[in-house]
Amino acid sequence: MFYTDGRLQFPVRVETPDPQFARALQQAIGGVEGEIRVAMQYFFQACGARGNPKFRDLLMNTAAEELGHIEMLATAVALNLEGAPVSVKEEVAADPVGGAVLGGLNLKNILSAGLSAMPVDSDGVPFNMSHIYASGNIAADMTCNIAAEATGRTLAVRLYNMTQDPGMKEMLSFLIARDTMHQNQWVAALEELGGPTQVFPIPNSFPQEMEKTEFSYAFLGFQADGSAPVAGRWSQGPSPDGKGEFTANPMSPLGEKPVLGPAKPMSGAQTEQITPA
Repeated sequence: MFYTDGRLQFPVRVETPDPQFARALQQAIGGVEGEIRVAMQYFFQACGARGNPKFRDLLMNTAAEELGHIEMLATAVALNLEGAPVSVKEEVAADPVGGAVLGGLNLKNILSAGLSAMPVDSDGVPFNMSHIYASGNIAADMTCNIAAEATGRTLAVRLYNMTQDPGMKEMLSFLIARDTMHQNQWVAALEELGGPTQVFPIPNSFPQEMEKTEFSYAFLGFQADGSAPVAGRWSQGPSPDGKGEFTANPMSPLGEKPVLGPAKPMSGAQTEQITPA
């Protein structure tokens, strides 16, 4: 069950409407780093979270929070569009296409949404859910969530630095702070699951003796001259999961050149592919 409230999660105010910034804000709504992505990701992760119910509650509460962030950003887009300076409106009226481009407006926000936000990115491309990661593995999902919040916070910081509007900076400051919390809560969830030595490699239910263990902790170099790869923490010392020791090795081909059979008749291939010489 979900509940709604007529009030926003955090105040949204625009002192100087900016259609170009409205377009930029769309990336935080429908971009691959945006709020639709994390809201749906956490929601579907929660729906499939088996095991300790605390993780389902963690995910569902955060999904609900992200829905509120979509509402905030959609309001910010509308306020930046509906209060566009008269000069910009006149420019668009005089030359609808050229003026919209020069003014930073996305025509979809005018033609399809009546100066309102849409579930699209800053180029007007609809969000298609292809970046929703809900694997059914709680540790894999938490790891994906850290990356989602890291890219989301990076976007929010870029938006913060793009605007001079005090109200927009205040709203984005709140969203950046929440991204800070979310990054840390997903890390904390991994710690709750046992930390690196218990969680990794994911899934930890697959017996490691069944994998080719000589490659489990080897950093492979693919330099053409066969030289060793550049050394780093990932190529020497104990692995973070405590189950191996890193090495760095130049990689040589272990397999043969692939040889495929002839194409099937009536498959649309060339005659020479069906009956090779």
